[in-house]
Amino acid sequence: MSFRQFITRDGSPWVPKYLTAISDELCIGCGRCFKVCTQAVMKLMGINEDDEMCDPFDDGEEIVRKVMVLDKAGSCIGCGSCQAVCGTNAQTHEAVPA
Repeated sequence: MSFRQFITRDGSPWVPKYLTAISDELCIGCGRCFKVCTQAVMKLMGINEDDEMCDPFDDGEEIVRKVMVLDKAGSCIGCGSCQAVCGTNAQTHEAVPA
């Protein structure tokens, strides 16, 4: 199987790997990935005591922890910046078939 491939400025081949998932088990909600993403692919969500996703800034919810979630997967350009700063390896990145 061949994958979508591009050429860098110096002519070398580059296969982008796009963000396809974020593990809410591994993510600690630090926000480093969000800060380096230029395409607004992720957003912060809260997890309440019932283990359900909710608005992390809702004062009416009892937030147990916060995690990043994939919000706009189609906006990912496959640069890998978010993966480079993730200290828990919570993200899955994959090449796209051509």
